[in-house]
Amino acid sequence: MTTDSDSISISYNSARFAQSASKLSNCPPDDGYEIAFAGRSNSGKSSAINTITNNKKLARTSKTPGRTQLINFFSLSTPKARLVDLPGYGYAKVSLDLKAEWGRHLDDYLQNRESLSALVLIMDIRKPLTDFDNMMLNWSDESSLPTVILLTKSDKMKFGPAKQVYFKTREALEGHSSLVDIILFSSLKKSGVEESRATLTDIFNHAMPKE
Repeated sequence: MTTDSDSISISYNSARFAQSASKLSNCPPDDGYEIAFAGRSNSGKSSAINTITNNKKLARTSKTPGRTQLINFFSLSTPKARLVDLPGYGYAKVSLDLKAEWGRHLDDYLQNRESLSALVLIMDIRKPLTDFDNMMLNWSDESSLPTVILLTKSDKMKFGPAKQVYFKTREALEGHSSLVDIILFSSLKKSGVEESRATLTDIFNHAMPKE
């Protein structure tokens, strides 16, 4: 945790929708600092964003996974600090052509967005470390991009088994140098929220230049 007297305080309740983009060229000006949320469809990504920002309507949630096809940007009251909701990936009922298009836009943003300061990877605690998750983790390692894992829907398991998944995930990723934290998270129970906010604030503070 950053304890410097000049550390920047981030109000996540201040998050507001800024704009959507279908591809990198439609994104906001590439200056500032962004923490992007990524995860397979139906992993609880939008709900996690809404819980962290205490705004149930901020990120669109849907009973039909795979509806989020755009890159969505949310501004914070701290100048040039943003949260980004990346398209969900991997839903079986989405056409292969659309999957390929999502993959191209997601890759373009991740590879070429200068403002990208960290990645929050959302994993359903009941199905962690999927092929998509491992692909994203390997990429973040190669790119030296700070990465936080939220093990969502932890309320679906009893505390003991949930902790076992937590420790097994940490053990499996012991060699990943980009990994900042793994957090047990539940949008329903509001658990892991304060820890998530503290970790994101610490990342913003490391990314932003001090006055």
